[in-house]
Amino acid sequence: MTSKPGRAPVQELPADLLDLTAELSDPYCMGPDAAARLLRDLPWERLAVVGDSVTAGVMDPLPGYRDRSFADRFTDALAATRPGFAAVNLATPHLLLDQIRDRQLAAALQFQPDVVMVSAGGNDAFRSFDPETLRAELSAFLMPLAESGAFVVTIGLFDVARSGLVPPEHADGMARRFDELDRITAGLARALGGIHVDTHHHPLAADPGIYAADRIHANARGHAVAFAAIATALSNRAPNRAAD
Repeated sequence: MTSKPGRAPVQELPADLLDLTAELSDPYCMGPDAAARLLRDLPWERLAVVGDSVTAGVMDPLPGYRDRSFADRFTDALAATRPGFAAVNLATPHLLLDQIRDRQLAAALQFQPDVVMVSAGGNDAFRSFDPETLRAELSAFLMPLAESGAFVVTIGLFDVARSGLVPPEHADGMARRFDELDRITAGLARALGGIHVDTHHHPLAADPGIYAADRIHANARGHAVAFAAIATALSNRAPNRAAD
């Protein structure tokens, strides 16, 4: 996975930061052995991760913290099941959908992935957008990947708009945009023969504990929960092309 330059570790932990080992007893999380069992028979050997800040990891990681990104967890789990596995993480914070397409699509296609994991549009939900325009932007990004032979996996977004972390005057409008983005992303993924992992409606999606704590922009539990949802969805619904 590509490194994320310019992210110095936080030297002092926030006093209210949850114990990073708490996820081991969290029923919504999954350990590496269980993940490897779920993903062992999937046929993919090349993974490209594309999108915005959610997939990129955290902004100010604790020492070793970036290893808890759900994209890193997924890569580790697949790599543990097959020799020669290769992955590239192209995700970058703060980009809107049209910028993701312009800056990441060519590199993703050049990598020739078997599967592409996409978490895109989170930043778009913080602004007003026209649904049809956003649908066209996401389609222009996903369609070339599917046409290249990559199996498209889109990742839903935790429902930050309903978590209590958004000012009340903005919460309703943002919630509608998050809902619309989730519908568009899910519809396009399925139309292209891929799958959409629904973390938007996850039981913990409106839990403030999933989100930011002080300078930590995505906590370990949030990544662990997202990873467990992705691994479970893929093991249940992804086609097994290994026997083809």
